[in-house]
Amino acid sequence: MLAFFIEIILNKYMDYKLIEDEGGRWTILAPKRAKRPNEATGTEPTCPFCVGMVEGREEVFRIGNKDAWRVIVVKNSFPFAPIHEVIVHSPDHHKSFDELPINQSEEILKAYRERFNTHKDQGAVIIFNNHGEPSGESLPHPHSQLVVLPANLKLNLAHHEISKGSKTKETPYFSIFAPTESQWPDEVWFYPKERNKLFGEISDGQIRDLAKNLYRLIQIMDLRHGHEFPYNFIIYPYKDWYLRLVPRYKIIGGFEVGTGVFVNTQDPKETIEFIIEHFDAPDEQKIKSAHKASYRRGV
Repeated sequence: MLAFFIEIILNKYMDYKLIEDEGGRWTILAPKRAKRPNEATGTEPTCPFCVGMVEGREEVFRIGNKDAWRVIVVKNSFPFAPIHEVIVHSPDHHKSFDELPINQSEEILKAYRERFNTHKDQGAVIIFNNHGEPSGESLPHPHSQLVVLPANLKLNLAHHEISKGSKTKETPYFSIFAPTESQWPDEVWFYPKERNKLFGEISDGQIRDLAKNLYRLIQIMDLRHGHEFPYNFIIYPYKDWYLRLVPRYKIIGGFEVGTGVFVNTQDPKETIEFIIEHFDAPDEQKIKSAHKASYRRGV
């Protein structure tokens, strides 16, 4: 009945359809997304997110004024849900969280908050970021995406508490840790110290702290994995929100595809020890030698 209801909702948009199998797992069919531009393959010669191009799209929000924007949000031209937006991080075609000024990253996170609160009563608001081609990024101009899925669709998202005795990197508003149950090498979570909140309730102080944390974490991971390393992050859409960042050099194998059981070839204890050692005062030479990522990229 639920699948029938959701299919009716999504079918009217024609570009996608959400299907539930007998085991309760969901798939979104979105053939139109195969036609989305990809700069790597030369199918998008002009960046659609640069100044002078993005303004021609259907805009829903901006930080800036009518003549100039610092962050802009537009509707996705190749959606896979009724509400699907693109949050363009800045007019700069290359710089993202580890290179932009921290106040610019704060504005990106404030745009996340504004769009989350705009849609929070319409379903589960999923905010995610793809960086680098292995992560699923098709256009390199730094951007994130927001998708709203029906509220009555049960999402099976990971939610780990910090294990007793586990090491963490503490900041004024967040605990940074690598869950024992991590599925991916060097997977890192940001847990707000103020619990039982939605992401939309994040304060300006928390945003400032998170912007600094992302800046530093991505910087040291960039040294550890190689310049412009690919990663995803996602913000948990429910109460007790967190931000989960996953480097994407690892290639999953047939066992993982077939069973849904992941084989992690990196000890999470080593990940958090690396973060604790280098977060405040990175030793660039040591990171590139003794602490260079060395896990197997396949299983």
